[in-house]
Amino acid sequence: MSTEENKPTSNPSDHLANERTFLAWIRTSVAIMGFGFVVVKFALFIKQISLVLNTKQTVLPGKGYSTQIGILLVAIGAFMALYSYLRYRNTEKQLLNKAYKPSQLPSLLLTLAIVIVGALLVIYLIPGL
Repeated sequence: MSTEENKPTSNPSDHLANERTFLAWIRTSVAIMGFGFVVVKFALFIKQISLVLNTKQTVLPGKGYSTQIGILLVAIGAFMALYSYLRYRNTEKQLLNKAYKPSQLPSLLLTLAIVIVGALLVIYLIPGL
């Protein structure tokens, strides 16, 4: 029996599914970064509109946190891209070794981060708070 026969083999569809999952994570991270960019630029747009209209107050009253929230969204998106690559490589190694173990904690932490940023946006958008 040769060493080639002893090597664990894996199903190509598992590797393709892993790649599709990686690409879905990347698309999500790009969307989150894009949304963060829009949030930051919207705050800048509001400031410019108030200058053009020569008003002392902004057109839409706000608390001024949209820049920080937008930057936080971009950072979460960038972290998600890095995490997705690391998760892809780890899963690939596990598939090659026929020892796949799903991980839930990193996904939970990332979900919680998105929920917290969403809650911050909701609080920011509620008038009078």
